[in-house]
Amino acid sequence: MKTVAFVPIKLNSERLSMKNVKPFTNGKPLITYILTTLQKVTNVDEIYVYCSSDMIRPYIPDGIRFLQRDPYYDLPDTKFNEVLKSFAQLIDADTYVLTHATAPFLRAESIEEGIRKVNCEGYDSAFSVRPLQEFLWKENKPYNYELENIPRTQDLDKLYKESCGLYVYRKTLIEHGRRIGDNPFLMPITEIEACDINTEEDFYLADAIYNYKRMMGELT
Repeated sequence: MKTVAFVPIKLNSERLSMKNVKPFTNGKPLITYILTTLQKVTNVDEIYVYCSSDMIRPYIPDGIRFLQRDPYYDLPDTKFNEVLKSFAQLIDADTYVLTHATAPFLRAESIEEGIRKVNCEGYDSAFSVRPLQEFLWKENKPYNYELENIPRTQDLDKLYKESCGLYVYRKTLIEHGRRIGDNPFLMPITEIEACDINTEEDFYLADAIYNYKRMMGELT
């Protein structure tokens, strides 16, 4: 069974320009961290960076392959499932592992668990989530509690938020335009692992996490 991991990269990101190669204070370009993590994953056969621009090549370490994509997939109105399908059409595999440069604190152990759930335990997909037990509102009224009966937050029904950092899925799913199947494994990860950088504020928070972890000797 062939398992391929890939990191799709769009350099012309709208909300935070060049975010995928933006360096942390005292650190390296953002893309470095997820690629280094993927190289530690034991059950991946090949790793790719999927980008339309050769400018990304200097940021790719040895052992990771560059695959050039059509600039069409950088357009703001291109659906992300089109990006996933185009990669699968170019690189054949039984299982695909989708990660992002914007999730720099995702652990190799989490990626390995997701792959194991799909390749060995009968799930058709797996993705990282954060459990959510908070007071939520929808259409100007409480969504998950009653105003006359306010529970403790830990007693609220658990909801789950996709962290967007990790998706593992079988090829058959992407052929039908999906990355999550009918029998997915929802994999809870920590708040730090779930850190996802899209805006300038997100980057400032991630930079603070990075430098704290660096001070504690957890990162370089």
